[in-house]
Parts: sequence; structure tokens; C-alpha cells
Amino acid sequence: MKAAVIRETGGPKVMKIETDYPVPKLDASKPEVLVKNQYSGINFIDTYHRSGLYARDLPFVGGQEGGGTIAAVTPAAEAQGWKVGDTVCYSILQTYSEYAKVPAAKLITVPRDIPMDVAVSCVVQGLTAHYLTASAHANLIKPGEWMLIHGVGGGTCQWAAQMAKAQGYKVIGTVSKSKESVGKGTGCDELIVYNDAPNATYEDYTSVDGAAKVKEITEGKGVKAVIDGIGLATWEMSLECLATRGIFVSFGNASGAVPAFPPLKLIAKSGYLTRPKLLDYTQTVEEKNQRAGDIFRWISEGKLKVTVDKAFPLDEAVQGHEYLEAGKSTGKVLYKI
Repeated sequence: MKAAVIRETGGPKVMKIETDYPVPKLDASKPEVLVKNQYSGINFIDTYHRSGLYARDLPFVGGQEGGGTIAAVTPAAEAQGWKVGDTVCYSILQTYSEYAKVPAAKLITVPRDIPMDVAVSCVVQGLTAHYLTASAHANLIKPGEWMLIHGVGGGTCQWAAQMAKAQGYKVIGTVSKSKESVGKGTGCDELIVYNDAPNATYEDYTSVDGAAKVKEITEGKGVKAVIDGIGLATWEMSLECLATRGIFVSFGNASGAVPAFPPLKLIAKSGYLTRPKLLDYTQTVEEKNQRAGDIFRWISEGKLKVTVDKAFPLDEAVQGHEYLEAGKSTGKVLYKI
């Protein structure tokens, strides 16, 4: 089968298209299916795997989300109700390929009214945005209170802003000037607009005193939750923006990893900190399906707009990563298989 394979870590060009990569074999004793992929999502974590920032055993096929049609099922998967021809999306490692072997527990049924490119877009970024806005804050924020979300001009936080609004939170979003129109489209109550950072995927957080803006908007109280995928460039501002007993949800490293810091930094606001990951918020089939169900319902109700920015042919795997890492995207970036 055709697949984008990484046999050494490094820049985008280490990904090579191979046409004779083995098709995964199902284990008849387990509930597994073989999915013929139509799309695979491109996410920043894929670039961390490719570069070696997050270690993986070599060689490996890139990607961790996909979707398409079930081409084969094991008896155990069939007993759970899955059948050839079902349209599904899922998140597992190794999805930049024509076929993927997927445990039945990882499958999400794609509703008839949801296009496959939109459904695949919902898996990693959608489920991540859902747990960030619905669960990671541990209910330390209530509907009607302020939430700060960094980087609402694209990626996961473009979703998160809309989901936060759908759940009744008041949202302050940060965005770059070049993506201001995208940020406005998320429905944020307030936007803090920064200059574009040169040669970066994030805003220039030195160009505006964001913490002062937050204090002005919240009448000096601060926000009860911060959703921060930027990392190094924003973590101190995020802590400064917290209200008393607010929570700093740090989930990404777009500008670099947050450095170690003493817990004493949290004392000013009796603040909370969490560094969550998606797997811990989709631990059961029921939890995964509940989150996916909310996402698909919000799309159907018009409360959540999913923007597919660009779909690269799999043969252009290198260009897909280059595009994402250049900060050009204003929505989901995919490979069309």
C-alpha cells in the first residue's frame, strides 16, 4: 500500500512515500477492523514525532487520525456490530496510509450528514478542544464566567473557542492580525489582536500587553480558566491573567515547552495548573462517543463551524508538514488518500 514513512527523524523531507509498505494484518482473535482511508489529518504532534521531539520506534508511518470505509472486520469486531462498508473515523498512530488497522474501541461512526473530511477533522483537534473546554478545567469555571483561549485563529483553539461559547462561557481569544477575521468568526466575546510573529506559527505576544487587556475586560478579576497551546511565549501571561482559584490549562508547545517553575508562583491567586492529554480524556468507549456525539450535534445545529483549510494529496506529504509548520493554516489541514 502507499504510505508516508519516516525511517529517520528530522525535517519534513525525511518523510518518504513508499508504495509497497505492508498492509496491516488483522488479528482474528481481537475486535479489529481494516479501514480504507479517504483522509488523514495533519496535526502538530505529527511534526513532533517526525522531528524526534517525541520519541518513536523507527521506522513508522506518520499520522494519528484518519477516516474512511471499513474494508474488513474480525469476528470479534463483527460481534460488536461493525461491518464492511461502515463509514468511520478514528485516532490511532500510523494513518498516513491507504489502509489502517483500527481496534474497534477506537472507531467513531460518521453520521450521514457529516462529510468525511469534516469528520476526520473532528477527531484529534475536535476531541481535544472538547475535553479542554468541557473537562480539563475540573469545573473550576462555570457558565457565564470568563475563559481565555490563546490562538483562536486556527487549529485546536479555533474549535475550542466555539465549543466554549456553545457551553455558555464568556470567551476572550487571542489572535494575530493576519487571522483576525478567522478569530472573529469563532464568536469570541472579546479578541486581543497581536502582530504576527516573524517565521512563527503563533502571535507576537510582546506586541500588546495582553494581561492588561484581560484585566480591563474582566474589570480586574481575571479569568477562571486559560486554555494555552502556545507554551513558552505565553505561560507567564496566562498565570498573570488568572482569577482567584482559576486554572491554567497548558496543553501545547507551539512556541516551545513551558519551563519548570516553582509551585510558589501559583500562590498569588491560589491557582491551579494541569498539563492534560487526549488519551486520558477518552479512556472509555462511552466517553469518546459522548464527546464525538456533542461535536457532531453542534455541527448539525450550526453551533460549530469546521473549516477545512487544505487537503494535500498523500504524494505531497512533505508539503503538508511544511504548510502546517509555516503557520499558514486557517483551519484543518488534511491528506487526501
